[in-house]
Amino acid sequence: MRVLAVGAHPDDIELGCGGALLAHRARGDEVTLLVMTTGEQGPQDARSRIGEQEDAAELLGATLRWGGFGDCAVPTDRSAVTVVQDAIDASGADLVYTHAPLDTHQDHRATAAAVRAAARRARRVLLYESPTTTDFSPVVYIDVATLVEAKLDLLRAHMSQVLKNGLVDLEAVEAQARYHGFRGRLRNAEAFESDRFVWDLGGSEPTAAAVAAAPAAVPVAAAPLATVVVPRSRRP
Repeated sequence: MRVLAVGAHPDDIELGCGGALLAHRARGDEVTLLVMTTGEQGPQDARSRIGEQEDAAELLGATLRWGGFGDCAVPTDRSAVTVVQDAIDASGADLVYTHAPLDTHQDHRATAAAVRAAARRARRVLLYESPTTTDFSPVVYIDVATLVEAKLDLLRAHMSQVLKNGLVDLEAVEAQARYHGFRGRLRNAEAFESDRFVWDLGGSEPTAAAVAAAPAAVPVAAAPLATVVVPRSRRP
């Protein structure tokens, strides 16, 4: 499977779906990250956040792309949709992750809108929660029981935010994983809203060669294929 994860700022993706991406890499999936801005309005300067995002992508074993927009100024017009569409085409993504749309940060809202427009023909689109999300009703839960500490390591790569941004709280991230796990009848989970999620039960398991290609930082043996749970109350 080829996966594209889109976030407005450095660390947004790791916060929202870092555990799921680790599970993808553990089974040999290709992962591409598209970060729309360098987060230059954050606690550190643009160069430090660029370097932190590069470190996180390397730790994950993912390809990194930049959107090239200014922090707090992701546009709501065609230009943002085109950047996302180019990333979808280049990565050949079968699955796209991005922000949930109801959020107090304008960049998160604009990124969510651009991705949903660009991915309008995609069969799998999952929307993750951010610390600034205002309303979130997940319908898909991915098992990250063995991956919480590895997700925290991805976030530690963004040390400027862990140290200086009160919204990046590692203890809260652990608690969130346990809470969503309880909701999904798992130990630890990441939760997602979804416009569409086509579950192909005829798909093959990843090959041994693909799993062997996963980076050493990803605990392959401890990371089975992610479990997807759709609550009964939200089923059609």
